[in-house]
Amino acid sequence: MLKSLYIQNYVLIDNLNIRFTDSFTVITGETGAGKSIILGALGLVLGQRFDSKGIKGGEDKCVIEAVFDISAYRLQSFFEGKGLEYDTETCILRRELFASGKSRAFVNDSPASLNDVKELGNLLIDIHSQHQNLLLADTKFQLKVVDVMAQNEFSLTQYKKEYTFYQSLKRQLKELLGKVAQSRQDEDYIRYQLEQLSEAKLTEGEQDELEKELATLSHAEEIKSALYKIAGLLNGEEQGSVQLLKEALSASEVLEKYYPGAKEITERLRTAYIDLNDLASETGSRGEDIEFSPERLQWVNERLDLFYSLEQKHRVSTVEELITLREAYGKQLATIDSFDEQINELTARTEASYRELKKLASQLRAKRKKASESIAKELMNKLSFLGMPNTRFRIDFIEKPEPESDGTDDVRFMFSANKSGGALERVAQTASGGEISRLMLCIKAMIAGFTALPAIIFDEVDMGVSGDIADKMGVIMQELGNKMQVIAITHLPQIASKGKEHYYVYKQDAGEHTVTQIKKLTNEERITEVARMLSGATLTDASVANARELLNLNITIYEGK
Repeated sequence: MLKSLYIQNYVLIDNLNIRFTDSFTVITGETGAGKSIILGALGLVLGQRFDSKGIKGGEDKCVIEAVFDISAYRLQSFFEGKGLEYDTETCILRRELFASGKSRAFVNDSPASLNDVKELGNLLIDIHSQHQNLLLADTKFQLKVVDVMAQNEFSLTQYKKEYTFYQSLKRQLKELLGKVAQSRQDEDYIRYQLEQLSEAKLTEGEQDELEKELATLSHAEEIKSALYKIAGLLNGEEQGSVQLLKEALSASEVLEKYYPGAKEITERLRTAYIDLNDLASETGSRGEDIEFSPERLQWVNERLDLFYSLEQKHRVSTVEELITLREAYGKQLATIDSFDEQINELTARTEASYRELKKLASQLRAKRKKASESIAKELMNKLSFLGMPNTRFRIDFIEKPEPESDGTDDVRFMFSANKSGGALERVAQTASGGEISRLMLCIKAMIAGFTALPAIIFDEVDMGVSGDIADKMGVIMQELGNKMQVIAITHLPQIASKGKEHYYVYKQDAGEHTVTQIKKLTNEERITEVARMLSGATLTDASVANARELLNLNITIYEGK
């Protein structure tokens, strides 16, 4: 329930702090006094759009704060899902609005997005204004009324879960078919590229090896000649390095007999002699191995030309990258070859989900049709109480061609207020403004018995009615106030007299400015206000007596409650 509403610097309001009770509260005041301003401020703190012109003239900032008792709301999962601070008892919504056009929203003193605040506000309070009567023409609203009174919450949750799953499968199937269509177009190209790369029989490291071999083959004579020269210089019979080292080694070995330091010289010469002797032998052998082969040179050139051509074609620089590309093409073809199986499997799952969805939709329709009979009967009884005894009402069902998020049903509220046996027509096409006001009040009253909505505000929904009908509308609001918090902004004394609490909105001059004020009326002040509503600006003894009688009856009802 709404416990309090604080407004600062909004339109004609300096500071207002209104406290509410959990029963039926009425708010009255002359036209233009500011009742709609208060309701507008409440709308802003609940997430409605903001116009900087709403800030009181000369002020830079406007603050609106609403405090709710949420102990019966079961909103912990909502708060946790949105990452908002949760208190089991109280929820404080605050909106700060600036003349610059910027605004900030807070939930329990933590910053929150406007969308989250608006979503939370819809769970906290229902503001029913005159324009909401237009909802009666909305088939979505009509269907929601049926579902609420059919207590379809669990069935709808099941259906929506399956609907979400079905839509997901449909999207997956559509994406897969699109992918298949594109892949089929590319298949020939991919297959050709794969065949070309496979025929090349690429191996890692082959390009490097062939490039080295090409260099050797291209300079075979120079290499052979250089190797023979090295071998000759090392192992020549007279001036070869190996022969000279051998002679030096022999001299060193003789020297060891007379000179102790010669032993180290001998070892080093022996090591050098062995190494160079081996090197000379190896160099000579390598020179023998080098042969110039035009056929091999041609083959290596052709093989490398193939590598270079493939690398240029595929815009890569190594054989290893070509191998990676070959494997990728292979995987693509394997995927294309498996598409038929994937399509068949996903199609089967989609069709199975569709059948389950239709089954759940059928169950929903059965519950809706069953509930529609009692809805029509109860609504006609309530409308008869409100002076429409000849009302005929029926809910028609039209099956949609395809399932939607709320099922496969379109509903039509069919209505006639005439006694004659003419055909029923859709509510929006036949009901007058006063009839629609009564219809909506009855629907709200019926819904209240099935939902956990703890608070509702009626903003002049009594337009177009008066007298005994207004009195009976007040009775319905009064009965609602026994189940939940009800706040009614009204111009009718019959309704104003039935509130347990009564607030009066008025304008007051404050220096050079006019401001909106609100006060809670005492019993005597209520008599004067209801009498004013009965007779106008000039009070008469009859209007005062009538007001006293209306209020005394109301007090008796509440005291006997």
